[in-house]
Amino acid sequence: MTITGAVSRASLAEAREQFESVVDSGGPDLAQLGGDLFAVLHLIDREHGLRRAVSDPARDGADKAQLVRILLEGKVSPAALGLVADIVRLRWSKPSELSDAVETLAVTAEAARAEAEGRIDDLEDELFRFSRVIESEIALRGALAAPGLPDERKLGLVQALLEGKVTPSALALITELVLRPRGRSLEGGLAEYGKTVAQRRQRLVALVRTPVELSEEQRARLAAVLAAAYGHDVHLNIELDPTAIGGLSIEIGDEIIDGTIAGRLDDVRRRLGTG
Repeated sequence: MTITGAVSRASLAEAREQFESVVDSGGPDLAQLGGDLFAVLHLIDREHGLRRAVSDPARDGADKAQLVRILLEGKVSPAALGLVADIVRLRWSKPSELSDAVETLAVTAEAARAEAEGRIDDLEDELFRFSRVIESEIALRGALAAPGLPDERKLGLVQALLEGKVTPSALALITELVLRPRGRSLEGGLAEYGKTVAQRRQRLVALVRTPVELSEEQRARLAAVLAAAYGHDVHLNIELDPTAIGGLSIEIGDEIIDGTIAGRLDDVRRRLGTG
């Protein structure tokens, strides 16, 4: 799930932004969204011709999105279909990195599900603790990774070990890795999923109060300024407030940046071109 190509990294960042827009809309069932994205991943991994077709840089993005819609309409949720259509419109350094992007969003959907339940810290801890169990229990690791053991047996083993004892998201992610490791060791897959969950947990949310609507360019520049200042990606929640003093008021966690902090606010204004 490591994406190395510069083009693919840029596309993944854009896909993540689309994902956050969908989640922030409050519409999707996050459990269904994660499951649907994993189902699409399985299809793309299984059908190599399809993966080549939807990642072909010479093919028009709209044509690739239409192909996806024809194949998946009515089979996955509208939210998942829209995200996958967005993903195939983007450019990818190699076909496997498109698949990796779909997997990343599927894991992120489960992280968002745990976050909505107030259990994202539990999820991160459960993935870590299960990786430690796997490392120490050689017989268990061998059984879960055995290529000759039917999926039904592996699923039963995972459920017997974890069902009702971990978050639903942890159960879903561990089951996914056990049944479809995608060429990784179970420990390696758990480490990758753990990093994705950690990224979600560390995302900052800024409440921005402004007397006038900000353009998309201004929003992007503000998010970039705040990300550089805080060392994390920052999601903006924009609230129109005609009484806002000094042009902008930004609240991140316990910190408020407003007209009383003249230096920082003036710097933000200068970078946005609004002051």
